[in-house]
Amino acid sequence: MLTELRIRDFAVIDRLTLRLGPGLNALTGETGAGKSIIVGALSLLLGERASADVVRTGAARAEVEGVFDVEGNLGVRDVLAAHGLEPEDGLVIIRREIAAGGRGRVWVNGAASTVALLGELGAHLVDLHGQHEHQTLLQPRNQRDMLDAWSDARELAAAVRREHARLRAAQDDLHALDTRTREAEQRADYLRFQLDEIDGAQLRPGEEEELESEVRRLSHAGELAGLAGSLHDELYAREDCITARMSEVRRVLDQLTRIDESLGEWKDVVQNALYSLQELGREMGDYASGVEHDPARLDTLRSRLDAIFRLKRKYGPELIDVLNVATEARRELEALDNAVLDREVIEREIAEAGRALEAAARRLTKARTAGAKALAAEIAQVLPELGMGAARFEIALTALPEPGPGGAEDVEFRIAVNAGFEPRPLSRVASGGELSRVMLALKTALARLDNVPTLVFDEVDAGIGGRVANQVGEKLAAVARHHQVFVITHLPQIASRARHHLLVQKADRNGITATTVDLLEGDVRVRELARLLGGDPDSGVSQEHARELLNAEA
Repeated sequence: MLTELRIRDFAVIDRLTLRLGPGLNALTGETGAGKSIIVGALSLLLGERASADVVRTGAARAEVEGVFDVEGNLGVRDVLAAHGLEPEDGLVIIRREIAAGGRGRVWVNGAASTVALLGELGAHLVDLHGQHEHQTLLQPRNQRDMLDAWSDARELAAAVRREHARLRAAQDDLHALDTRTREAEQRADYLRFQLDEIDGAQLRPGEEEELESEVRRLSHAGELAGLAGSLHDELYAREDCITARMSEVRRVLDQLTRIDESLGEWKDVVQNALYSLQELGREMGDYASGVEHDPARLDTLRSRLDAIFRLKRKYGPELIDVLNVATEARRELEALDNAVLDREVIEREIAEAGRALEAAARRLTKARTAGAKALAAEIAQVLPELGMGAARFEIALTALPEPGPGGAEDVEFRIAVNAGFEPRPLSRVASGGELSRVMLALKTALARLDNVPTLVFDEVDAGIGGRVANQVGEKLAAVARHHQVFVITHLPQIASRARHHLLVQKADRNGITATTVDLLEGDVRVRELARLLGGDPDSGVSQEHARELLNAEA
């Protein structure tokens, strides 16, 4: 619900604060006082296009701010959540600024935002009917949703959306499979070549390090044999080798320990060192005699390393990367082999989802067909009461080539305002007043089902009076039992039914014309109704007539 609208430097409005309540709010005033300008300012908060022309002469910028109570409005909360926002104490505050240079800025709950977000929020906040662009019931999708709500077919529509999403998902899977298969087929020969080349090399993880180690040994076989043989001689083989001298050390230490037993622990140290050096010496002898001098083996190893190097340069940079290329090639070729089976599975899913979608769409079409006739009949009964006795309203269901997410048909509300003409889409109805009354008829029928909390009617009373004006006022009051309704009117029959009556007036402030809005109560409201009745507002007769209107609507 719109609780407050603040306007500054917009058209002829200097500064204005408009406070609205639940139920029916009527805005009256002299022609040219700025009533429709207020609606125009509100439309900016709903995402309507703006231009620098709206900035008040001499001002740097125009500002419009609206405070909306969105408690329980799940649509608004979902839109806010999708943009990382949330209501503050159940309120959404939208502010829009239009600079004299043409640039504009938008804020939602203090956060910089976009006009696109205003459009998303506006669809869940206000339905505006009249001369302005923001009219949700002119949009085909909203007409379809309204018909589904009236026809108690929301669950059927949801089932169609689910089955269509299932079908699209399966179709996307098939497209992805075909793309992968096509790419694999184009690459198949190359993949097989890769796999044959890599598998033919019989590579092993860690093999390269092992080969390089063996090549180093074979390349330095002479040096290794000489060094190992030298150690063997120094440690073990020569007459005066280290281990021979160590034996003499052990003999001397034995003599010392016979005299001083405290040196006995060193005997083990020397003995262990002697054993270790003897073992090392023998081992070096064995190593030296076992060193291979095998040029043929060396050539074989170097050839193997060259082959690995070429594969690394081609598929690497490392050996593990080469092995991974083979693994991926094998996977793609296996996928190509399995593509036929996978395609059969997906095609069965597509066929099943298609049948389910068609069945769900048929059920929805049946419900819509019955609902369209009943809703059109109800609207046809209401239109004459609103001064449109010659109007003919219908809901057209146009079959689509195939069911989509919205069903198997387009839904379009059509009307012929004058006799002898074929019904046309609502968006092509000529006058704003006629369109407003058509919308009022729709809202009367759909009031309980419409989730938009605030309805604005501009020009709804154009060209009517007398009994029809009473009927229009009655319908507005009926709709206002389920919504907040804001109506701009020149008719006392409508204004007298308002729960909140607001008067728009022009005033002169320091030589500058400005617009003011006042809440009317008591005698002040009686005087305004007397003016609307066409009499002298100070006349007792006119005021008595105004009081009769108020008492009749009480």
